[in-house]
Amino acid sequence: MQMSDLQSELVATEAGYREKIRTLFEKLPEFIEAVQNGANIKDVKAQINTEFGDIFSVFDSFDSAFKATTVKFRSSTQNLGRIAGELQEGVMKIRMVPISQIFSRFPRVVRDLSRDLDKKINLVIEGEDTELDKSVIEDLLDPIMHCVRNSIDHGIENPSERLRKGKNEEGTVLLKASNEGNMIVIDIIDDGAGIDVKKVRQKAIDKGLIHPNKILSDQEAFQLIFEPGFSTASRITNVSGRGVGLDVVRTQIEKLNGSVIVTSQPETGTKFSIRLPLTLAIIQGLLVRVGVEVYSIPIASVVESHRVQASEISTIDNYEVFNVRNEVISVLRLSRLFGIKNADDSEYSFIVIVGTADKKIGVMVDALIGEEDVVIKPLRDQFTNSPGIAGASILGDGSVSLIIDVTQLLELGVKQELFARQEREASLS
Repeated sequence: MQMSDLQSELVATEAGYREKIRTLFEKLPEFIEAVQNGANIKDVKAQINTEFGDIFSVFDSFDSAFKATTVKFRSSTQNLGRIAGELQEGVMKIRMVPISQIFSRFPRVVRDLSRDLDKKINLVIEGEDTELDKSVIEDLLDPIMHCVRNSIDHGIENPSERLRKGKNEEGTVLLKASNEGNMIVIDIIDDGAGIDVKKVRQKAIDKGLIHPNKILSDQEAFQLIFEPGFSTASRITNVSGRGVGLDVVRTQIEKLNGSVIVTSQPETGTKFSIRLPLTLAIIQGLLVRVGVEVYSIPIASVVESHRVQASEISTIDNYEVFNVRNEVISVLRLSRLFGIKNADDSEYSFIVIVGTADKKIGVMVDALIGEEDVVIKPLRDQFTNSPGIAGASILGDGSVSLIIDVTQLLELGVKQELFARQEREASLS
């Protein structure tokens, strides 16, 4: 209402100002004629000031009213932002459930495994009141289950072996949840034998995962246990040796925009650390433009971004790469992947490097728009399921922005490289 009244006042003030200007121009010939006929210039100037001096202050009242309304509008906007933030926080709290819903299942699981494997296990649970999004809870049970089973089967030694090593015959598995900022950290820690790096390396060589001459750091060796089909079990049992295990953990956690890291010390134990966002309903996204389309890339997956010229993109074995501080990054063009025509032939493009520390890819886009909190709407229709798309969001202007699935994008980048190499080999043959 105040803005409407202010607009009406502006229209009326502008009309009065135009009328005074018109009258001034109509009287200008009279003033000029009076000066030419010998009238005193000071008298003519005084007459002009008397009749039209207020023309400079016509907008003063409107200016004061506009400033006052601007202050009120700013205050109202701040209050609205605060209320919206409180509403969002309230809605998020409704979605949050304690992780005890998962942790409460493990005492029986550990008890059954202890009996089956003839081991003595003490399960310690901490942070079971930690809350996270219910949609995350539903997909978190299997990864934690695999980690706990792995700790009990591969980590904790038999009672006789533990006594021989000078340990308590009862092994301990710690299941712990805690908050770190807007992330939740779930640790699965055992006090077993730790990961045998030599055994893992030999198994990886036998399976052809690494070259026999390759030198591995301990951390690189630990990451090998997440490879599909990898197992160090000497025999197949109901618990291990079937080649189904930790690769499921990494795949599932990455789908939840999280990460899993394993650390280990010989004869001290192993720690699986799972980091996840508190909620999957709202994410902070980097809005990018490709042609006329706008996409959202989860900020958690963005490593860095660069503005590049076409000359900075190189081609190796029929696929494009970009050099960043002497590191070669594969480039994936979203316009080519999704079949979008570029809106313009700009001199510059932008490359957004996404992924993790050990697996990155550069996504080429036309422009960077900025960061924005986006609400994920899942795409469940069979006709809208597309590789590389995790969902959609409605932006402030009402337009729809598709949300990039970075995990699938990395897989698509690898497939594109393999396809390019196959084409090159076929052309050479």
